Amino acid sequence: QVQLVQSGGGLVQAGGSLRLSCAASGGTFSRYTMGWFRQAPGKEREFVAGIAWVGDGTRYADSVKGRFTISRDNAKNTVYLQMNSLKLEDTAVYYCKCTVGPMEYWGQGTQVTVSS
Repeated sequence: QVQLVQSGGGLVQAGGSLRLSCAASGGTFSRYTMGWFRQAPGKEREFVAGIAWVGDGTRYADSVKGRFTISRDNAKNTVYLQMNSLKLEDTAVYYCKCTVGPMEYWGQGTQVTVSS
């Protein structure tokens, strides 16, 4: 059983930066595909960024490319989402997700609010 515990987030002004963390326990973290998703009020959850367990390949939603960076530290069993140049439309609850074969595990979610 994989457990994901998120930290970070909060309130930031537009143009500012935040870093989210997601610490995993259980299993072999280095073999997990990790991702970040977000859900704004009244909207469906959407993909933000993902990082593979092989070669650290990354991919991003078009809306965050060039502003957000996903990274992982396998020694700490942690994945990060560095968010720069935040916009009002980045306001959402952010979730980390771990994929292990057919199984998916989610973090508890953390609120990111960008103010003008």
